Amino acid sequence: MPQTTLLTREPVVNKNRAITANRLIAHGPSIASVVDALAAQAEVWPGYHPVFLSLGDLVPTPELMAWRMPENVTIEIPAQTLSNSHTRALMSRLRDDGIAMCLSWFTPDTPLPAHFDWRFVLMDARGEQVPAHSPGLTLAWGLADVDAFRQAVAAGFDGASGWFFRHGNPPARTLKPGHAQIVHLLNLVRRNGDIRDIETVLKQDLALSYKLLRYINSAGFGLMYEIQSFRHAVNILGYDALNKWLSLLLVTDSRDPSAPALMQTAITRGRFMEEAGAGHVDADERDNLFITGAFSLLHVLLGTSMQALLDKLHLPASVSDALLHDRGEFAPFLRLAKACESLDGSALGTLADEFGFTPERLNRAQLIGLSFADSLQA
Repeated sequence: MPQTTLLTREPVVNKNRAITANRLIAHGPSIASVVDALAAQAEVWPGYHPVFLSLGDLVPTPELMAWRMPENVTIEIPAQTLSNSHTRALMSRLRDDGIAMCLSWFTPDTPLPAHFDWRFVLMDARGEQVPAHSPGLTLAWGLADVDAFRQAVAAGFDGASGWFFRHGNPPARTLKPGHAQIVHLLNLVRRNGDIRDIETVLKQDLALSYKLLRYINSAGFGLMYEIQSFRHAVNILGYDALNKWLSLLLVTDSRDPSAPALMQTAITRGRFMEEAGAGHVDADERDNLFITGAFSLLHVLLGTSMQALLDKLHLPASVSDALLHDRGEFAPFLRLAKACESLDGSALGTLADEFGFTPERLNRAQLIGLSFADSLQA
């Protein structure tokens, strides 16, 4: 049977805006459909952070136990379903199996059943501005921006779930010298500049050159000897890999408190687009798909405008058109990536149908992207 369940997501952050979990929302016609979709993604399940699983509009029932749950899963139980006998039966089985539960959409007048522990509680902060009588660590949901997050933490919330960190960040400013140097080097690499010019830029920036040598000498490369020459490092990496590494470095090089969550979102978008584009975009263009997604929040990360960034970054038209004007061959993939971040799966479903993507393929691409982004925080 073809799969019909789509997954969307949002991050869970603590008081310091550091990501502590990922929240997946399953949009399916039945619990059985959700189980099939989740089972199909066992190979790419994100394991770096805990995963909160919401069943969307479905009532949780014991059918969910047909899924072989990963150890890092927390199952959400909506407060509105606590009186449902099927949900109670599932809760008992989850408790007996030692699987964590999150009580979602809790309000202070919610009658709580006895003999159940709630590790986490999710509250809609638009209606409940204080986490009164919460039986667990309480996460605010529905926050509009960074200021609303600060107010929620001051009111006693332990963290939040959602995309508030994309809004209300500091106003635009010019690029910092470190960012400008990365941009300069990126442009040299993208234009296939002379290796002597690349070497000169690296020698002018000790922090950047240190990061490159640390990267090339990391265990992931498995080299039998240590690389100490910039020229040798560039030759081993090659221009394509160096371009991608510098793009990642630019995205991750921010000290704003929201930077980790923004970085995870941007890198997930990029890796998702790269994976989703396989078979649709020429192989030598997939790196540009990644860069489109990774740079889609760069203006927020670095506190400047997208136009100002693109004026300095000499990117291909396919990348610039998607980022600035939502047009061109990369734009549909960026729309798909953004739709994966919606609480409502209908937009993602519409785009999937429009572009001929199956739910299984989109779910896989999204989880691969999420796992990759999380791995960069290790």
